[in-house]
Amino acid sequence: MPRFHCPAALQTGATLDLPAGAARHVQVLRMQPGQALTLFNGEGGQWEAVITQMGRSNVAVQIGAHQAIEREAPRAIHLALGMPANERMDWLVEKATELGVASIQPLLAERSVLRLAGERAAKKQAHWQGVAIAACEQCGRNRVPAIHAPTDLAAWCASAPQATRLVLSLQTQSRTLADAASGTGPVLVLSGPEGGLSPQEEQAAQRHGFAPVTLGARVLRAETAPLAVLAALTLGAA
Repeated sequence: MPRFHCPAALQTGATLDLPAGAARHVQVLRMQPGQALTLFNGEGGQWEAVITQMGRSNVAVQIGAHQAIEREAPRAIHLALGMPANERMDWLVEKATELGVASIQPLLAERSVLRLAGERAAKKQAHWQGVAIAACEQCGRNRVPAIHAPTDLAAWCASAPQATRLVLSLQTQSRTLADAASGTGPVLVLSGPEGGLSPQEEQAAQRHGFAPVTLGARVLRAETAPLAVLAALTLGAA
């Protein structure tokens, strides 16, 4: 059944117009009055709904029963990463959402290729949030991970949220992921951009409590490494 994100107060028995994006999607699918769909607003669970009216630009639905269905990872994994360039960040956001990421913090690091500020940064954040919403519609998640505004790595490290803090590292004395991320609490994973974090950035992260972690002998790309962490920590416990 088609699923659509509807960021509104949903209540059984109510009738409402779908948001513009969802309405366009319904029309592209050539759905008709009487057909069923699923709505979720990101606050938990999902709702059955039936199309009651199709206009030129609006689609009205009647809300049915609420289903208390959650498909979240058993452990909250937050990613903080130097943004990869081109479409790789879009791909990373999409796949991380599918794998169950709790939130993503884009960072500006010394070796970052992608540099964002001001209006351009706000537009990119909104775009990536849309990518996450679309991924939730596809994969069945009923809670949308937050994609935070891009920020400077050094400033962020000083105020990073409390969690088990890990930084992906090529240092020989790094711990294994299984060892460093044992437990059940939230995990915050810091990953560098193309070329990795600079030695100074990695040292600063460690001063703020980030334990260096290795993913093995192979050097993974900037968009691959955080996904490998997610897969190991979320799918293994699913």
